[in-house]
Amino acid sequence: MTTSPIPDLDKTSRRRGAGWELWRGLSGRGARLVAGLHQTWRRSLQLRVVTITLVVSSLLVGGFAYLIADKITNILLDNAKTDVQLRLTSGAEYAAKQFSLYSQPQEAQLQETIDGTVNYLAGGGQQQTSGLVVALTADASGEMIEPRSSPAVNFQPLISPELRAAVSGGNVANQIRTGRLGDDGSATKYLVYGSPVPTRFGQVELYYFVPLTLQDTTAGQARATVVATGVALVLLLGVLAALVTRLVVTPVRVAARTAQRLSAGLLDQRMAVNGEDDLALLAASFNQMATNLQRQILRLEEMSRLQRRFTSDVSHELRTPLTTVRMAADLIFAERDGFEPAVARSAELLQAELDRFEELLTDLLEISRFDAGFAVLDAEPTDLVPVVHRVVDRLAGLAERVGVQVELDVPAAPVIAEIDPRRVERVLRNLVGNAVEHGEGRPVRIALGMDETAVAITVRDHGVGLKPGEEKLVFNRFWRADPSRARQTGGTGLGLSISLEDARLHGGWLEAWGAPGQGAQFRLTLPARAGDRLTTSPLRLVPADATPPFGAATGNGLLAIGPGPGGALPIVRQPASSDTPTSGPERPAEVGS
Repeated sequence: MTTSPIPDLDKTSRRRGAGWELWRGLSGRGARLVAGLHQTWRRSLQLRVVTITLVVSSLLVGGFAYLIADKITNILLDNAKTDVQLRLTSGAEYAAKQFSLYSQPQEAQLQETIDGTVNYLAGGGQQQTSGLVVALTADASGEMIEPRSSPAVNFQPLISPELRAAVSGGNVANQIRTGRLGDDGSATKYLVYGSPVPTRFGQVELYYFVPLTLQDTTAGQARATVVATGVALVLLLGVLAALVTRLVVTPVRVAARTAQRLSAGLLDQRMAVNGEDDLALLAASFNQMATNLQRQILRLEEMSRLQRRFTSDVSHELRTPLTTVRMAADLIFAERDGFEPAVARSAELLQAELDRFEELLTDLLEISRFDAGFAVLDAEPTDLVPVVHRVVDRLAGLAERVGVQVELDVPAAPVIAEIDPRRVERVLRNLVGNAVEHGEGRPVRIALGMDETAVAITVRDHGVGLKPGEEKLVFNRFWRADPSRARQTGGTGLGLSISLEDARLHGGWLEAWGAPGQGAQFRLTLPARAGDRLTTSPLRLVPADATPPFGAATGNGLLAIGPGPGGALPIVRQPASSDTPTSGPERPAEVGS
Protein backbone atom coordinates (compact mmCIF):
# COMPACT_ATOMS: atom_id res chain seq x y z
CA MET A 1 0.00 0.00 0.00
CA THR A 2 1.36 3.43 -0.97
CA THR A 3 1.14 6.54 1.19
CA SER A 4 -0.81 9.49 -0.20
CA PRO A 5 1.25 12.71 -0.55
CA ILE A 6 -1.79 14.93 -0.02
CA PRO A 7 -0.92 15.88 3.63
CA ASP A 8 2.55 17.07 2.50
CA LEU A 9 0.95 19.16 -0.19
CA ASP A 10 -1.46 20.61 2.36
CA LYS A 11 1.44 21.54 4.64
CA THR A 12 3.27 23.15 1.74
CA SER A 13 0.16 25.06 0.76
CA ARG A 14 -0.34 26.25 4.32
CA ARG A 15 3.27 27.39 4.55
CA ARG A 16 2.96 29.23 1.27
CA GLY A 17 -0.30 30.80 2.44
CA ALA A 18 1.29 31.89 5.72
CA GLY A 19 4.28 33.32 3.85
CA TRP A 20 1.98 35.16 1.46
CA GLU A 21 -0.04 36.61 4.34
CA LEU A 22 3.19 37.74 6.04
CA TRP A 23 4.39 39.32 2.82
CA ARG A 24 1.08 41.09 2.35
CA GLY A 25 1.20 42.38 5.92
CA LEU A 26 4.75 43.69 5.50
CA SER A 27 3.89 45.22 2.14
CA GLY A 28 0.84 46.94 3.65
CA ARG A 29 2.87 48.35 6.52
CA GLY A 30 5.57 49.54 4.14
CA ALA A 31 3.00 51.19 1.89
CA ARG A 32 1.37 52.93 4.87
CA LEU A 33 4.76 54.09 6.11
CA VAL A 34 5.69 55.47 2.68
CA ALA A 35 2.30 57.16 2.39
CA GLY A 36 2.72 58.72 5.85
CA LEU A 37 6.20 59.99 5.00
CA HIS A 38 4.98 61.36 1.68
CA GLN A 39 2.09 63.13 3.36
CA THR A 40 4.41 64.59 6.01
CA TRP A 41 6.84 65.70 3.28
CA ARG A 42 4.06 67.49 1.39
CA ARG A 43 2.58 69.17 4.45
CA SER A 44 5.73 70.32 6.30
CA LEU A 45 7.67 73.18 4.72
CA GLN A 46 10.18 73.09 7.57
CA LEU A 47 10.90 69.39 6.98
CA ARG A 48 11.50 69.98 3.27
CA VAL A 49 13.86 72.92 3.90
CA VAL A 50 15.86 71.09 6.59
CA THR A 51 16.08 67.89 4.50
CA ILE A 52 17.24 69.75 1.38
CA THR A 53 19.77 71.70 3.47
CA LEU A 54 21.15 68.48 4.99
CA VAL A 55 21.40 66.72 1.64
CA VAL A 56 23.11 69.61 -0.16
CA SER A 57 25.45 70.40 2.72
CA SER A 58 26.33 66.70 3.07
CA LEU A 59 27.31 66.54 -0.60
CA LEU A 60 29.37 69.73 -0.40
CA VAL A 61 31.08 68.84 2.90
CA GLY A 62 31.69 65.28 1.72
CA GLY A 63 33.35 66.55 -1.45
CA PHE A 64 35.55 68.99 0.45
CA ALA A 65 36.42 66.32 3.05
CA TYR A 66 37.49 63.91 0.32
CA LEU A 67 39.69 66.55 -1.33
CA ILE A 68 41.29 67.57 1.97
CA ALA A 69 41.93 63.98 3.08
CA ASP A 70 43.40 63.12 -0.30
CA LYS A 71 45.62 66.20 -0.20
CA ILE A 72 46.90 65.35 3.28
CA THR A 73 47.67 61.75 2.21
CA ASN A 74 49.57 62.94 -0.87
CA ILE A 75 51.59 65.42 1.20
CA LEU A 76 52.58 62.73 3.69
CA LEU A 77 53.54 60.33 0.90
CA ASP A 78 55.53 63.01 -0.93
CA ASN A 79 57.45 63.82 2.26
CA ALA A 80 58.23 60.14 2.75
CA LYS A 81 59.42 59.81 -0.85
CA THR A 82 61.60 62.89 -0.58
CA ASP A 83 63.23 61.59 2.60
CA VAL A 84 63.86 58.16 1.10
CA GLN A 85 65.26 59.67 -2.09
CA LEU A 86 67.80 61.69 -0.09
CA ARG A 87 68.81 58.65 1.92
CA LEU A 88 68.97 56.50 -1.20
CA THR A 89 71.17 58.99 -3.04
CA SER A 90 73.62 59.33 -0.20
CA GLY A 91 73.53 55.58 0.44
CA ALA A 92 74.24 54.78 -3.22
CA GLU A 93 77.21 57.17 -3.22
CA TYR A 94 78.56 55.67 0.01
CA ALA A 95 78.21 52.12 -1.29
CA ALA A 96 79.94 53.01 -4.57
CA LYS A 97 82.92 54.37 -2.66
CA GLN A 98 83.10 51.27 -0.50
CA PHE A 99 82.95 48.91 -3.47
CA SER A 100 85.38 50.88 -5.64
CA LEU A 101 88.35 49.08 -4.07
CA TYR A 102 87.27 45.73 -5.45
CA SER A 103 87.51 44.58 -9.03
CA GLN A 104 86.41 40.96 -8.61
CA PRO A 105 83.38 39.64 -6.74
CA GLN A 106 85.46 36.67 -5.50
CA GLU A 107 87.68 38.80 -3.32
CA ALA A 108 87.62 37.70 0.29
CA GLN A 109 86.96 41.10 1.86
CA LEU A 110 84.04 42.03 -0.47
CA GLN A 111 81.32 40.17 1.44
CA GLU A 112 82.48 41.69 4.72
CA THR A 113 82.43 45.12 3.10
CA ILE A 114 78.87 44.51 1.82
CA ASP A 115 77.71 43.50 5.31
CA GLY A 116 79.33 46.51 6.90
CA THR A 117 77.89 48.86 4.29
CA VAL A 118 74.39 47.45 4.74
CA ASN A 119 74.60 47.75 8.52
CA TYR A 120 75.93 51.29 8.30
CA LEU A 121 73.22 52.43 5.92
CA ALA A 122 70.58 50.80 8.09
CA GLY A 123 71.79 52.68 11.16
CA GLY A 124 73.99 50.03 12.62
CA GLY A 125 71.18 47.46 12.84
CA GLN A 126 69.58 49.23 15.82
CA GLN A 127 66.72 51.22 14.25
CA GLN A 128 64.90 48.35 12.68
CA THR A 129 61.77 50.34 11.98
CA SER A 130 63.49 53.27 10.31
CA GLY A 131 64.41 51.49 7.08
CA LEU A 132 65.85 48.45 5.40
CA VAL A 133 68.78 48.34 3.01
CA VAL A 134 69.60 45.39 0.73
CA ALA A 135 72.56 44.92 -1.64
CA LEU A 136 72.74 42.23 -4.31
CA THR A 137 74.19 41.77 -7.81
CA ALA A 138 72.16 41.57 -10.96
CA ASP A 139 74.76 40.18 -13.42
CA ALA A 140 76.21 36.71 -13.81
CA SER A 141 78.75 37.34 -11.08
CA GLY A 142 75.88 38.06 -8.69
CA GLU A 143 75.75 34.41 -7.77
CA MET A 144 79.06 34.91 -5.88
CA ILE A 145 77.47 37.71 -3.77
CA GLU A 146 74.94 36.70 -1.21
CA PRO A 147 72.07 39.13 -0.65
CA ARG A 148 72.38 41.02 2.57
CA SER A 149 69.84 43.03 4.61
CA SER A 150 69.84 44.82 7.90
CA PRO A 151 68.09 43.57 9.88
CA ALA A 152 68.31 40.10 8.37
CA VAL A 153 64.85 39.36 6.92
CA ASN A 154 63.41 37.80 3.80
CA PHE A 155 62.86 40.92 1.72
CA GLN A 156 62.71 39.42 -1.74
CA PRO A 157 58.87 38.90 -1.84
CA LEU A 158 58.46 42.69 -1.53
CA ILE A 159 60.55 43.34 -4.67
CA SER A 160 58.28 42.96 -7.66
CA PRO A 161 59.67 41.82 -11.04
CA GLU A 162 58.77 45.19 -12.52
CA LEU A 163 60.75 47.07 -9.86
CA ARG A 164 63.76 44.74 -10.20
CA ALA A 165 63.70 45.09 -13.97
CA ALA A 166 63.64 48.88 -13.71
CA VAL A 167 66.55 48.96 -11.25
CA SER A 168 68.52 46.42 -13.29
CA GLY A 169 68.09 48.74 -16.23
CA GLY A 170 69.98 51.44 -14.38
CA ASN A 171 67.00 53.47 -13.17
CA VAL A 172 65.92 54.63 -9.76
CA ALA A 173 62.39 53.29 -9.18
CA ASN A 174 59.89 52.97 -6.36
CA GLN A 175 56.75 51.05 -5.48
CA ILE A 176 54.31 50.77 -2.58
CA ARG A 177 53.99 47.18 -1.49
CA THR A 178 52.18 45.45 1.35
CA GLY A 179 53.74 42.41 2.97
CA ARG A 180 55.63 40.92 5.91
CA LEU A 181 59.33 41.31 6.67
CA GLY A 182 60.27 38.50 9.00
CA ASP A 183 58.44 35.51 10.37
CA ASP A 184 56.69 37.33 13.22
CA GLY A 185 55.93 40.54 11.42
CA SER A 186 52.42 41.62 10.42
CA ALA A 187 51.34 42.80 7.01
CA THR A 188 52.59 46.36 6.61
CA LYS A 189 52.59 48.87 3.81
CA TYR A 190 56.12 49.70 2.62
CA LEU A 191 57.56 52.30 0.31
CA VAL A 192 60.21 50.37 -1.67
CA TYR A 193 62.92 52.39 -3.40
CA GLY A 194 65.64 50.81 -5.57
CA SER A 195 68.80 52.31 -7.07
CA PRO A 196 71.61 50.80 -9.12
CA VAL A 197 75.16 51.04 -7.65
CA PRO A 198 77.81 50.74 -10.37
CA THR A 199 81.07 48.96 -9.37
CA ARG A 200 84.16 47.68 -11.14
CA PHE A 201 82.95 44.08 -10.85
CA GLY A 202 79.39 44.78 -11.99
CA GLN A 203 76.21 46.50 -10.91
CA VAL A 204 74.89 46.15 -7.40
CA GLU A 205 71.30 47.02 -6.53
CA LEU A 206 70.53 48.97 -3.40
CA TYR A 207 66.98 48.89 -1.93
CA TYR A 208 65.35 50.85 0.85
CA PHE A 209 62.19 49.54 2.52
CA VAL A 210 60.44 52.30 4.49
CA PRO A 211 57.28 51.39 6.43
CA LEU A 212 54.35 53.79 5.92
CA THR A 213 52.67 52.98 9.24
CA LEU A 214 53.17 56.45 10.64
CA GLN A 215 51.91 58.09 7.45
CA ASP A 216 48.84 55.82 7.33
CA THR A 217 48.08 56.53 10.97
CA THR A 218 48.44 60.26 10.44
CA ALA A 219 46.31 60.15 7.29
CA GLY A 220 43.63 58.09 9.08
CA GLN A 221 43.55 60.54 11.95
CA ALA A 222 43.29 63.42 9.48
CA ARG A 223 40.42 61.72 7.63
CA ALA A 224 38.62 60.98 10.90
CA THR A 225 39.06 64.59 11.98
CA VAL A 226 37.80 65.87 8.64
CA VAL A 227 34.80 63.50 8.70
CA ALA A 228 33.92 64.41 12.30
CA THR A 229 34.23 68.10 11.47
CA GLY A 230 32.08 67.63 8.36
CA VAL A 231 29.38 65.74 10.26
CA ALA A 232 29.35 68.39 12.97
CA LEU A 233 29.16 71.11 10.32
CA VAL A 234 26.28 69.36 8.53
CA LEU A 235 24.37 68.92 11.79
CA LEU A 236 25.03 72.53 12.67
CA LEU A 237 23.73 73.62 9.27
CA GLY A 238 20.65 71.43 9.77
CA VAL A 239 19.95 72.94 13.17
CA LEU A 240 20.57 76.42 11.79
CA ALA A 241 18.22 75.74 8.85
CA ALA A 242 15.58 74.40 11.26
CA LEU A 243 15.85 77.50 13.47
CA VAL A 244 15.76 79.92 10.55
CA THR A 245 12.88 78.07 8.91
CA ARG A 246 11.03 78.00 12.21
CA LEU A 247 11.39 81.77 12.52
CA VAL A 248 9.74 82.13 9.09
CA VAL A 249 7.27 79.25 9.20
CA THR A 250 5.89 79.92 12.68
CA PRO A 251 4.28 83.27 11.73
CA VAL A 252 2.90 81.64 8.58
CA ARG A 253 1.38 78.83 10.64
CA VAL A 254 -0.05 81.35 13.08
CA ALA A 255 -1.52 83.28 10.14
CA ALA A 256 -3.02 80.06 8.73
CA ARG A 257 -4.61 79.14 12.07
CA THR A 258 -5.91 82.66 12.50
CA ALA A 259 -7.35 82.60 8.99
CA GLN A 260 -9.08 79.29 9.76
CA ARG A 261 -10.61 80.77 12.90
CA LEU A 262 -11.75 83.81 10.93
CA SER A 263 -13.34 81.57 8.30
CA ALA A 264 -15.09 79.68 11.12
CA GLY A 265 -16.74 82.91 12.25
CA LEU A 266 -14.37 84.00 15.04
CA LEU A 267 -13.92 87.49 13.67
CA ASP A 268 -12.06 88.81 16.75
CA GLN A 269 -8.97 86.65 16.15
CA ARG A 270 -5.71 88.55 15.54
CA MET A 271 -1.99 87.83 15.19
CA ALA A 272 0.61 89.00 17.70
CA VAL A 273 2.90 91.73 16.32
CA ASN A 274 6.47 91.48 17.63
CA GLY A 275 9.21 93.80 16.43
CA GLU A 276 9.39 95.86 13.27
CA ASP A 277 10.73 93.40 10.70
CA ASP A 278 9.03 91.94 7.64
CA LEU A 279 7.21 89.29 9.68
CA ALA A 280 5.87 91.95 12.00
CA LEU A 281 4.72 93.90 8.94
CA LEU A 282 3.00 90.74 7.69
CA ALA A 283 1.22 90.29 11.03
CA ALA A 284 0.17 93.94 11.14
CA SER A 285 -1.13 93.81 7.56
CA PHE A 286 -3.00 90.59 8.33
CA ASN A 287 -4.60 92.15 11.40
CA GLN A 288 -5.62 95.21 9.41
CA MET A 289 -7.14 92.98 6.74
CA ALA A 290 -9.00 90.98 9.40
CA THR A 291 -10.30 94.20 10.96
CA ASN A 292 -11.56 95.48 7.62
CA LEU A 293 -13.16 92.13 6.86
CA GLN A 294 -14.82 92.06 10.27
CA ARG A 295 -16.14 95.56 9.79
CA GLN A 296 -17.44 94.73 6.32
CA ILE A 297 -18.99 91.43 7.42
CA LEU A 298 -20.69 93.07 10.37
CA ARG A 299 -22.02 95.78 8.11
CA LEU A 300 -23.31 93.21 5.63
CA GLU A 301 -24.83 91.15 8.43
CA GLU A 302 -26.57 94.23 9.74
CA MET A 303 -27.84 95.06 6.28
CA SER A 304 -28.99 91.47 5.80
CA ARG A 305 -30.71 91.51 9.19
CA LEU A 306 -32.47 94.76 8.34
CA GLN A 307 -33.45 93.36 4.94
CA ARG A 308 -34.84 90.16 6.48
CA ARG A 309 -36.67 92.18 9.09
CA PHE A 310 -38.05 94.50 6.43
CA THR A 311 -39.22 91.54 4.33
CA SER A 312 -40.81 89.88 7.34
CA ASP A 313 -42.46 93.10 8.51
CA VAL A 314 -43.74 93.96 5.05
CA SER A 315 -45.07 90.43 4.57
CA HIS A 316 -46.89 90.55 7.90
CA GLU A 317 -48.21 94.06 7.36
CA LEU A 318 -49.53 93.16 3.93
CA ARG A 319 -51.57 90.35 5.41
CA THR A 320 -54.27 92.73 6.73
CA PRO A 321 -54.93 94.72 3.51
CA LEU A 322 -54.59 91.51 1.50
CA THR A 323 -57.32 89.91 3.59
CA THR A 324 -59.61 92.88 2.95
CA VAL A 325 -58.85 92.92 -0.77
CA ARG A 326 -59.31 89.13 -0.85
CA MET A 327 -62.80 89.41 0.69
CA ALA A 328 -63.80 92.09 -1.82
CA ALA A 329 -62.26 90.15 -4.73
CA ASP A 330 -64.06 86.95 -3.69
CA LEU A 331 -67.37 88.85 -3.61
CA ILE A 332 -66.74 90.35 -7.05
CA PHE A 333 -65.56 87.01 -8.44
CA ALA A 334 -68.70 85.26 -7.16
CA GLU A 335 -70.94 87.81 -8.92
CA ARG A 336 -68.94 87.92 -12.19
CA ASP A 337 -71.68 86.15 -14.18
CA GLY A 338 -73.86 89.24 -13.86
CA PHE A 339 -71.20 91.59 -15.17
CA GLU A 340 -70.32 92.56 -18.68
CA PRO A 341 -67.72 90.28 -20.33
CA ALA A 342 -64.87 92.76 -19.91
CA VAL A 343 -65.67 93.34 -16.23
CA ALA A 344 -66.09 89.60 -15.63
CA ARG A 345 -62.67 88.95 -17.23
CA SER A 346 -61.17 91.65 -15.00
CA ALA A 347 -62.63 89.92 -11.96
CA GLU A 348 -61.04 86.64 -13.01
CA LEU A 349 -57.67 88.30 -13.56
CA LEU A 350 -57.94 90.02 -10.19
CA GLN A 351 -58.67 86.70 -8.50
CA ALA A 352 -55.69 84.97 -10.20
CA GLU A 353 -53.26 87.77 -9.33
CA LEU A 354 -54.47 87.83 -5.73
CA ASP A 355 -53.81 84.09 -5.52
CA ARG A 356 -50.31 84.64 -6.86
CA PHE A 357 -49.78 87.60 -4.51
CA GLU A 358 -50.86 85.50 -1.55
CA GLU A 359 -48.47 82.72 -2.58
CA LEU A 360 -45.69 85.30 -2.88
CA LEU A 361 -46.36 86.57 0.65
CA THR A 362 -46.36 83.00 1.97
CA ASP A 363 -43.04 82.28 0.24
CA LEU A 364 -41.54 85.51 1.54
CA LEU A 365 -42.53 84.62 5.08
CA GLU A 366 -41.02 81.16 4.64
CA ILE A 367 -37.79 82.63 3.25
CA SER A 368 -37.60 85.07 6.15
CA ARG A 369 -37.94 82.19 8.61
CA PHE A 370 -35.09 80.35 6.87
CA ASP A 371 -32.93 83.48 6.88
CA ALA A 372 -33.62 84.08 10.54
CA GLY A 373 -32.82 80.45 11.41
CA PHE A 374 -36.30 79.81 12.85
CA ALA A 375 -37.25 76.99 10.47
CA VAL A 376 -37.96 73.75 12.37
CA LEU A 377 -38.01 70.23 10.93
CA ASP A 378 -40.95 68.08 12.02
CA ALA A 379 -39.54 64.71 10.96
CA GLU A 380 -41.60 61.56 11.24
CA PRO A 381 -41.51 58.14 9.51
CA THR A 382 -43.34 58.70 6.23
CA ASP A 383 -44.05 56.59 3.17
CA LEU A 384 -42.88 58.60 0.16
CA VAL A 385 -44.93 56.66 -2.38
CA PRO A 386 -48.28 58.28 -1.42
CA VAL A 387 -46.55 61.67 -1.21
CA VAL A 388 -45.34 61.36 -4.81
CA HIS A 389 -48.77 60.16 -6.01
CA ARG A 390 -50.45 63.04 -4.19
CA VAL A 391 -48.22 65.62 -5.85
CA VAL A 392 -48.84 64.13 -9.29
CA ASP A 393 -52.60 64.07 -8.73
CA ARG A 394 -52.63 67.73 -7.71
CA LEU A 395 -50.72 68.77 -10.84
CA ALA A 396 -52.83 66.67 -13.20
CA GLY A 397 -54.87 69.75 -14.23
CA LEU A 398 -51.73 71.71 -15.14
CA ALA A 399 -50.37 68.75 -17.12
CA GLU A 400 -53.68 68.55 -19.01
CA ARG A 401 -53.60 72.25 -19.91
CA VAL A 402 -50.04 72.21 -21.28
CA GLY A 403 -50.33 68.75 -22.87
CA VAL A 404 -47.53 67.07 -20.90
CA GLN A 405 -47.54 63.38 -20.03
CA VAL A 406 -46.19 62.58 -16.56
CA GLU A 407 -44.61 59.16 -16.03
CA LEU A 408 -44.20 57.99 -12.46
CA ASP A 409 -41.78 55.16 -11.69
CA VAL A 410 -42.05 54.06 -8.06
CA PRO A 411 -41.54 50.76 -6.25
CA ALA A 412 -44.52 48.72 -5.11
CA ALA A 413 -43.18 48.38 -1.56
CA PRO A 414 -43.39 51.33 0.82
CA VAL A 415 -40.42 53.69 0.88
CA ILE A 416 -40.18 54.78 4.52
CA ALA A 417 -37.95 57.66 5.61
CA GLU A 418 -37.86 60.09 8.52
CA ILE A 419 -38.87 63.33 6.80
CA ASP A 420 -41.11 66.35 7.18
CA PRO A 421 -43.90 65.38 4.75
CA ARG A 422 -45.15 68.96 4.36
CA ARG A 423 -41.75 70.26 3.28
CA VAL A 424 -40.96 67.28 1.03
CA GLU A 425 -44.34 67.60 -0.66
CA ARG A 426 -43.68 71.29 -1.25
CA VAL A 427 -40.28 70.48 -2.79
CA LEU A 428 -41.80 67.87 -5.13
CA ARG A 429 -44.62 70.23 -6.06
CA ASN A 430 -42.11 72.89 -7.09
CA LEU A 431 -39.91 70.44 -9.03
CA VAL A 432 -42.77 68.71 -10.86
CA GLY A 433 -44.53 72.02 -11.55
CA ASN A 434 -41.38 73.51 -13.09
CA ALA A 435 -40.78 70.35 -15.14
CA VAL A 436 -44.34 70.42 -16.50
CA GLU A 437 -44.12 74.13 -17.26
CA HIS A 438 -40.77 73.80 -19.08
CA GLY A 439 -41.44 70.38 -20.61
CA GLU A 440 -42.31 71.75 -24.08
CA GLY A 441 -45.13 69.23 -24.33
CA ARG A 442 -42.76 66.28 -23.92
CA PRO A 443 -43.06 63.61 -21.18
CA VAL A 444 -41.90 64.29 -17.64
CA ARG A 445 -40.58 61.27 -15.73
CA ILE A 446 -40.44 60.97 -11.93
CA ALA A 447 -38.43 58.17 -10.32
CA LEU A 448 -38.21 57.14 -6.67
CA GLY A 449 -35.32 55.07 -5.32
CA MET A 450 -33.99 53.95 -1.97
CA ASP A 451 -31.00 52.20 -0.44
CA GLU A 452 -29.93 51.47 3.13
CA THR A 453 -29.00 55.05 4.01
CA ALA A 454 -30.89 57.40 1.68
CA VAL A 455 -33.93 57.97 -0.49
CA ALA A 456 -33.89 59.90 -3.74
CA ILE A 457 -36.42 61.35 -6.15
CA THR A 458 -35.54 62.53 -9.66
CA VAL A 459 -37.73 64.72 -11.89
CA ARG A 460 -36.75 64.55 -15.57
CA ASP A 461 -38.11 66.78 -18.32
CA HIS A 462 -37.20 66.95 -22.02
CA GLY A 463 -37.61 70.68 -22.56
CA VAL A 464 -35.11 73.28 -23.67
CA GLY A 465 -32.74 72.31 -20.85
CA LEU A 466 -30.19 74.46 -19.07
CA LYS A 467 -27.26 76.31 -20.56
CA PRO A 468 -23.77 75.75 -19.11
CA GLY A 469 -23.59 77.41 -15.71
CA GLU A 470 -27.34 77.80 -15.29
CA GLU A 471 -27.55 74.70 -13.10
CA LYS A 472 -25.73 76.83 -10.49
CA LEU A 473 -28.13 79.75 -10.86
CA VAL A 474 -31.42 77.90 -10.95
CA PHE A 475 -31.71 77.94 -7.14
CA ASN A 476 -31.20 81.70 -6.87
CA ARG A 477 -34.16 83.76 -5.73
CA PHE A 478 -36.33 85.20 -8.52
CA TRP A 479 -33.99 83.78 -11.20
CA ARG A 480 -35.53 82.82 -14.54
CA ALA A 481 -33.78 81.20 -17.48
CA ASP A 482 -35.95 83.17 -19.96
CA PRO A 483 -37.32 86.43 -18.49
CA SER A 484 -39.65 86.85 -21.46
CA ARG A 485 -41.29 83.46 -20.85
CA ALA A 486 -44.84 83.61 -19.43
CA ARG A 487 -45.53 81.58 -16.31
CA GLN A 488 -48.20 78.93 -16.70
CA THR A 489 -48.53 78.34 -12.96
CA GLY A 490 -48.22 81.88 -11.70
CA GLY A 491 -45.12 81.05 -9.71
CA THR A 492 -43.37 83.48 -7.41
CA GLY A 493 -39.74 82.80 -8.40
CA LEU A 494 -38.93 81.57 -4.87
CA GLY A 495 -39.97 77.93 -5.21
CA LEU A 496 -36.57 76.40 -5.93
CA SER A 497 -34.89 78.60 -3.31
CA ILE A 498 -37.32 77.39 -0.67
CA SER A 499 -36.92 73.81 -1.92
CA LEU A 500 -33.16 74.07 -1.53
CA GLU A 501 -33.54 75.31 2.04
CA ASP A 502 -36.00 72.49 2.78
CA ALA A 503 -33.49 69.93 1.48
CA ARG A 504 -30.69 71.44 3.57
CA LEU A 505 -32.95 71.45 6.64
CA HIS A 506 -33.30 67.67 6.17
CA GLY A 507 -29.53 67.31 5.79
CA GLY A 508 -30.00 66.32 2.14
CA TRP A 509 -29.09 67.50 -1.34
CA LEU A 510 -31.05 69.21 -4.07
CA GLU A 511 -29.10 69.12 -7.31
CA ALA A 512 -29.75 70.07 -10.92
CA TRP A 513 -28.45 68.86 -14.27
CA GLY A 514 -29.30 70.21 -17.68
CA ALA A 515 -28.05 70.54 -21.23
CA PRO A 516 -29.38 72.58 -24.16
CA GLY A 517 -31.83 70.50 -26.19
CA GLN A 518 -31.63 67.55 -23.76
CA GLY A 519 -33.87 68.82 -21.01
CA ALA A 520 -33.09 68.90 -17.32
CA GLN A 521 -33.21 66.64 -14.29
CA PHE A 522 -33.46 67.55 -10.61
CA ARG A 523 -32.51 65.12 -7.87
CA LEU A 524 -33.66 65.32 -4.25
CA THR A 525 -31.67 63.08 -1.90
CA LEU A 526 -32.63 62.75 1.77
CA PRO A 527 -31.21 60.59 4.57
CA ALA A 528 -33.39 57.64 5.49
CA ARG A 529 -32.95 58.48 9.17
CA ALA A 530 -33.11 62.04 10.39
CA GLY A 531 -29.70 63.37 11.41
CA ASP A 532 -27.65 60.90 9.35
CA ARG A 533 -25.00 62.17 6.98
CA LEU A 534 -25.33 61.44 3.28
CA THR A 535 -22.49 59.88 1.34
CA THR A 536 -24.21 58.46 -1.75
CA SER A 537 -27.48 58.74 -3.63
CA PRO A 538 -29.59 55.79 -4.84
CA LEU A 539 -30.29 57.52 -8.19
CA ARG A 540 -28.01 59.13 -10.73
CA LEU A 541 -28.03 62.87 -11.23
CA VAL A 542 -27.22 62.67 -14.94
CA PRO A 543 -29.96 60.65 -16.69
CA ALA A 544 -29.13 57.61 -18.77
CA ASP A 545 -30.68 59.22 -21.89
CA ALA A 546 -28.55 62.35 -21.62
CA THR A 547 -26.90 61.77 -24.98
CA PRO A 548 -28.73 61.05 -28.27
CA PRO A 549 -30.48 58.92 -29.30
CA PHE A 550 -32.86 59.47 -26.42
CA GLY A 551 -34.09 56.32 -24.79
CA ALA A 552 -37.84 55.79 -24.57
CA ALA A 553 -37.50 53.90 -21.31
CA THR A 554 -40.76 52.65 -19.87
CA GLY A 555 -41.56 49.78 -17.61
CA ASN A 556 -43.81 48.37 -14.99
CA GLY A 557 -45.05 50.58 -12.20
CA LEU A 558 -45.59 53.72 -14.34
CA LEU A 559 -48.37 56.16 -13.63
CA ALA A 560 -49.06 57.90 -16.95
CA ILE A 561 -50.86 61.24 -17.07
CA GLY A 562 -51.26 62.68 -20.54
CA PRO A 563 -53.67 63.27 -23.40
CA GLY A 564 -55.71 60.22 -24.38
CA PRO A 565 -57.97 59.60 -27.38
CA GLY A 566 -59.94 62.63 -28.33
CA GLY A 567 -57.78 64.94 -26.23
CA ALA A 568 -58.90 63.57 -22.86
CA LEU A 569 -56.41 63.07 -20.09
CA PRO A 570 -57.30 59.81 -18.33
CA ILE A 571 -55.25 58.48 -15.42
CA VAL A 572 -54.09 54.96 -16.21
CA ARG A 573 -52.58 52.99 -13.30
CA GLN A 574 -50.52 49.93 -14.18
CA PRO A 575 -49.30 47.17 -11.88
CA ALA A 576 -46.29 48.36 -9.95
CA SER A 577 -43.03 46.45 -9.69
CA SER A 578 -41.33 45.77 -6.42
CA ASP A 579 -37.92 46.66 -7.86
CA THR A 580 -36.64 50.15 -7.39
CA PRO A 581 -35.23 51.48 -10.70
CA THR A 582 -31.85 52.60 -9.53
CA SER A 583 -28.63 53.09 -11.42
CA GLY A 584 -26.30 52.36 -8.56
CA PRO A 585 -24.80 54.66 -5.95
CA GLU A 586 -23.15 57.82 -7.03
CA ARG A 587 -20.66 60.07 -5.32
CA PRO A 588 -22.30 63.17 -3.82
CA ALA A 589 -22.21 66.22 -6.04
CA GLU A 590 -22.43 69.82 -4.98
CA VAL A 591 -25.63 71.66 -5.44
CA GLY A 592 -26.04 72.75 -9.00
CA SER A 593 -23.21 70.59 -10.29
